[in-house]
Amino acid sequence: MIQEAIRKLKEQQSKVQERSPQWMVAEQLIDLCRAEPECAELLAQDLEVEAMSIVEAEKKLKAFADSHKTGNFSCVTPAESDRILREFYGLPQRQASGGAGLLGLDLADFWG
Repeated sequence: MIQEAIRKLKEQQSKVQERSPQWMVAEQLIDLCRAEPECAELLAQDLEVEAMSIVEAEKKLKAFADSHKTGNFSCVTPAESDRILREFYGLPQRQASGGAGLLGLDLADFWG
């Protein structure tokens, strides 16, 4: 299912300008599928619906950025983007690592 979700993301990605905000949404979702395969099935289903496209997802990110503008500057942090995309696609929230490192290792496991 991971490859199916990635195929659909790349298909939508091919219809927008490279490195555009919409293109970057697809990149983030591709990374998410690879890191959390359980999300791929939900994404593959949602991407069949026009209202759930990467273009529509990017509109949610832009709305958040616009509502948090400081002067002429606005942005969305990686954590905010992750939360917004997960909410938009109904994906489970990232599980807390419980002290584990980025690779899912807890050094305490090696200390006996």
